Amino acid sequence: MLRKILKRIIVVALLSLCVVYAADYLSVRLRIPGSREPLGTVQVQTTYAVKQKDGKTEFYVNPPQFQTCVNSLFPHMGYTPCWYLRRHSAQEIEM
Repeated sequence: MLRKILKRIIVVALLSLCVVYAADYLSVRLRIPGSREPLGTVQVQTTYAVKQKDGKTEFYVNPPQFQTCVNSLFPHMGYTPCWYLRRHSAQEIEM
């Protein structure tokens, strides 16, 4: 009995997630609502952290650049969501 209920909850949760993702994708592709632009830009600061032979780390800072993002909950069309980029505008890349 408990297994059936748990299985139904998991199936309903997965189907709900699929419906939300599909609705999000359609809102980006069909520009719903019409006043919202599907793509935006966010200024991102990229820093490279390079490990040296002596164990120290040297940092190289690139000038800020604008990165294209999508105004949606999930990533679509190869772009990161704008809400995520705004919260992670300082990116550090370890080399």
